[in-house]
Amino acid sequence: MKDTFLLDIDDTLLDFCRLEREQLLAVLRAFGERADDGIAARFHAINDALWKALERGEITRERLVVQRFETLKEAFGLRTRADALAVCFLDAMRSHAYLFDGAQAFLTELSRRGRLFAVTNGVSRVQRRHMEDTGILAYFEDVFISEEVGHQKPSPEYVSYVASHIPAFVPARTLYVGDSLTSDMVCAKRLGVDFILFRPDGAPAEWTGLCATDYDQILTFADGM
Repeated sequence: MKDTFLLDIDDTLLDFCRLEREQLLAVLRAFGERADDGIAARFHAINDALWKALERGEITRERLVVQRFETLKEAFGLRTRADALAVCFLDAMRSHAYLFDGAQAFLTELSRRGRLFAVTNGVSRVQRRHMEDTGILAYFEDVFISEEVGHQKPSPEYVSYVASHIPAFVPARTLYVGDSLTSDMVCAKRLGVDFILFRPDGAPAEWTGLCATDYDQILTFADGM
């Protein structure tokens, strides 16, 4: 039986991809820059690659938030300074958040079953604002944001911090749910806990473990553990 739940936030509970696209295009339009699906797709790829580099300890978060716009500026010949775009984008990201359909009911059900903990690499001031604005912060006993912890998920240091800050942590009674194989899956493995990949569009070809396409399926998997 599982009674401790570790949950990723972005693209597990919150629709980060939608938010990223909308706010990027809004910021670019505000500066009179090109704003279309092509540049949004390229930014997403750049941003995703840099966050994976952050997970590997190859870049700092402070450098990431500017470098993604430096790369975009070079690729599309943008006129606006990268640091100006970076500041405006972070401010814009704080002002909105989208909770996936069914996420609140899912959290309500999990809270009946045990304790909930958030595990995320997001920017602290953005992530906490999103959790407060969507009303999900109250469901969590604690929130482990890598920027506040001082180490990136899924580093051994981050994992050690999480394990040591969950009272009476028992791996066998813990379930981790997240959307990333490079971050969440690795973090779960290092914690020694069961993991469910959450992908509404289905599992990637290389994944052979449990994959849930909706929240009800997560609960069904958890019932069998």
